[in-house]
Amino acid sequence: MTEYLNNLREIVRWQDLVDVLFVTYVVYRVLLLIRGTRAVQMLTGFGIILIMYYLADQLQFHTLNTILAEFFQNFILILIIVFQDEIRKALTQVGRNPFFSSTNTIEEVAVVEEICQAAAQMARDRVGALIVMERETGLKNYIEAGTALDSKVSADLILSIFHPTSPIHDGAMIIRNARVVSAACLLPISRDPSIQRELGTRHRAALGLTHETDAVVIVVSEERAEISIVHHGVMLRDLDVNSLRHNLLELLGLRKFEARLEEKARVE
Repeated sequence: MTEYLNNLREIVRWQDLVDVLFVTYVVYRVLLLIRGTRAVQMLTGFGIILIMYYLADQLQFHTLNTILAEFFQNFILILIIVFQDEIRKALTQVGRNPFFSSTNTIEEVAVVEEICQAAAQMARDRVGALIVMERETGLKNYIEAGTALDSKVSADLILSIFHPTSPIHDGAMIIRNARVVSAACLLPISRDPSIQRELGTRHRAALGLTHETDAVVIVVSEERAEISIVHHGVMLRDLDVNSLRHNLLELLGLRKFEARLEEKARVE
């Protein structure tokens, strides 16, 4: 046994172990990145083409084999073109910018409650809204394209920004570090053909942003008077104020305060 371990140490270097662990981590992060996205279907399609290429070679289908051989010669370029959205998303996550990096827990909980109160009121009044909460991926480009603000998050402020008579009610409001930093921001519209046709520009913008970043977006529909929350390209629709609060606290890691907030809401 001792001799076997000594031989193993001679064969396997510590660099090899670190190398394997690093590659495993990279693969794991890539799988997390593409999970639940159209990239999974694309990879399945590439797998089918690879099987066809192997069979064409084995069965000597020369024409098909030649076509597929040309395809795989440009495989890297094709991957870059097809997965450009996923690659851009991965690169934007290299520089991390925590959502509440300079805030404390009390401020975080207060922001959630103010957003819930404002969203519930706007849904009752049939006022449309798009509220973005920045997390790890920075939203500087979208912030700078909007109207700069630097205000504490409050329900009254949110209601005034999205009131139809406000000059900055169109577009999205972005929250960073528990403060409203910009309004009237333009977001990328999702190009996913599977999106339901009944969803309007606000919902498509929320999906578009969350496909590229890890932001949490709250959407209030003026047509249907419903509240939705979007995260990582997944939309939860027709939420009441308690469901909205629950999901925001879950996404922000503040679930332990849920019972306290619900009790406070009942008292009020």
